[in-house]
Amino acid sequence: MKINELGFTVIDLIILIVYLLAVLVAGILFSKKEMKGKEFFKGDGTIPWWVTSVSIFATLLSPISFLSLPGNSYAGTWFLWFAQLGVLIALPLTIKFFLPIYSRLDIDTAYHYLDMRFASKGLRILGALTFIIYQVGRMSIIMYLPCVVLSGLMGINVNILIILMGVIAIIYSYTGGLKSVLWTDFIQGAVLIIGIIIALVYLINGIDGGLGAIFKEFTQNHKFLGENEVLFNPNIFKTSVFIVLVGAGFNTFASYVSSQDIVQRFTTTTDTKKLNKMMYTNVILSLFVATVFYLIGTGLSVFYSQNALPSIAEQDQIFASYISLELPVGITGILLAAIYAASQSTLSTGLNSVATSWALDVQPYISKNIDESKQTKLAQYISLGIGIVTIGIAMLLANGNIKSAYEAFNAFMGLILGVLVGMFVLGAFTKKANAKGTFVGFIFASIVIVIVKYKMPEISSWSYAIISILVSLIVGLIASYIFKPNKELDERTTIYYK
Repeated sequence: MKINELGFTVIDLIILIVYLLAVLVAGILFSKKEMKGKEFFKGDGTIPWWVTSVSIFATLLSPISFLSLPGNSYAGTWFLWFAQLGVLIALPLTIKFFLPIYSRLDIDTAYHYLDMRFASKGLRILGALTFIIYQVGRMSIIMYLPCVVLSGLMGINVNILIILMGVIAIIYSYTGGLKSVLWTDFIQGAVLIIGIIIALVYLINGIDGGLGAIFKEFTQNHKFLGENEVLFNPNIFKTSVFIVLVGAGFNTFASYVSSQDIVQRFTTTTDTKKLNKMMYTNVILSLFVATVFYLIGTGLSVFYSQNALPSIAEQDQIFASYISLELPVGITGILLAAIYAASQSTLSTGLNSVATSWALDVQPYISKNIDESKQTKLAQYISLGIGIVTIGIAMLLANGNIKSAYEAFNAFMGLILGVLVGMFVLGAFTKKANAKGTFVGFIFASIVIVIVKYKMPEISSWSYAIISILVSLIVGLIASYIFKPNKELDERTTIYYK
């Protein structure tokens, strides 16, 4: 029985509800053992590397990507597919330079590294607070966008979807710590991968000419580059394949190195072989899934050239419209569950990483001599409080006429990690950088990138991370030479340790 005219049925709703309950039960089961202290924040040492790898993949693949990547290729070009190749830049930089440092230092959080490198509690707190602000905004948007799309397709009030998503993520983030989050992320990542493969296979079978028709469409109309898109622009700050690939590489590198939600996965083990396996598997999954999404987009172009295009379809919602209107009963429920999975995995990871960062990076300098039990309880309360705040912000976004403000805020958030990772690069790649110089570099990079964003629109947003890192390095080193170093360098915190 159909719930609405868009094809969403009672069976699809039941599948979606069963999936959400299964995730909730799994999260609670994995949290049956009481976790305290480092076990709550870093796991208990029993989490396989492949679970962690899929968790990284599920965290980085937001529902925004799920909805927009097929829309990009549906519009006629695979230009932004080159951004997916950025992981081939991020991977070797992270594996060669930062994973060995994080492994030998056995850091608790990403910002613990800043404290160890610069002997600066201030930089540790600055890094943590920057990440927390970034993550709260990101989580709100990741709840808001897919719930608005799903609300339109399912005929369910958007506020109900937002609250449901938030409450489920809060429950298992609150109860089980990182172990619960990683295992539930693994389940959600598996559902996501299976879901999009089913969608692609069904789409191919529904096209006259099958896979051959999709490749014909790609070679004739949906090429890697559109008419106004170029491989390289002599003005490297203008949009081209080169700057998209390199810029995306440094954006991903920034996430791998300085974003606590990803670095937290690296703290689950000090075994560099396992860490490397995590990274390689994550890269393979990311490239595979992105390519499937782009194939789906081109396939949708063929499908709707052979069939009537629904009036409700827009570029970024074309895949969601296809899921709701064209897939068989039951399969629609699985695919909508996959979109929900992409949201929930990112959200649960965000809640846990924010709670961890506050409890380990900030609170010890507010409450002296806090023990592990109180630290764990505080992290639980933080995840609960941040979850409620995030739900509230997402509901405000969904119910307010603020789309343009959201886009501006989302673009601004994209600048933050570039500035943040500058401190890590300065610390790892130079011996002379000190705390005061690094702080000056952070301030200058922040000012420069805001000016670039709002006063120089001709500069491609793909170059923001590159600009941020360069400014941090140059200004940070100059300022470090002006200010005397505040301690003797521990070379274990740099790439020069042997």
